[in-house]
Amino acid sequence: MKVQVARIGKPHGIKGEVTVQLYTDSPEARMAKGAEFVLEPPHPLAPHGTVTISSARWNKSIMVLGFREVRTRNDAEALREHRLVLDTDTEEDSTEGYYEHELEGLDVYVVSSPDETELTEPVGTVAELQTMPTQDLLTVTLHDGTEALIPFVEEIVPDVDLEQGFVVLCPPPGLLTVNSDDEDDEAAQ
Repeated sequence: MKVQVARIGKPHGIKGEVTVQLYTDSPEARMAKGAEFVLEPPHPLAPHGTVTISSARWNKSIMVLGFREVRTRNDAEALREHRLVLDTDTEEDSTEGYYEHELEGLDVYVVSSPDETELTEPVGTVAELQTMPTQDLLTVTLHDGTEALIPFVEEIVPDVDLEQGFVVLCPPPGLLTVNSDDEDDEAAQ
């Protein structure tokens, strides 16, 4: 699957550098010198291919990238609005982390302690991963139709098994029922 990590903005300077809007939570690691990306054009007639990062730096709060294949401001202008994408199927596994599409649809099991290994019936499925400034959240759609936001931290999500297609939760009391109708009824009384 292809994952967009940035969108190219306007040229910066006269040596072919460009500004980028980032869609990654680790820009320094992802946009390192030598990293290679597929260019996805905004329309079919635009240039396409691959680019290799030759320089990456911050200009205030905006990342500025240089590519080996882009030498002039005119070349950089031709890349405006292109997307930088990675093919996650061919990319080497990173040491940590998951892509959002890998987690979506996984079955969710609940255990009472992180050491517990016996799984019973799944309680729902992962609907999405929300990347937040302080911590990521899993949106879990429970079998009763309600959604629960689960902090995606090791203490609460001790196991993710992509091959078997499930995640294990060890939630504190009340985390899965915080949005349930029963709790709303109790709060109203």
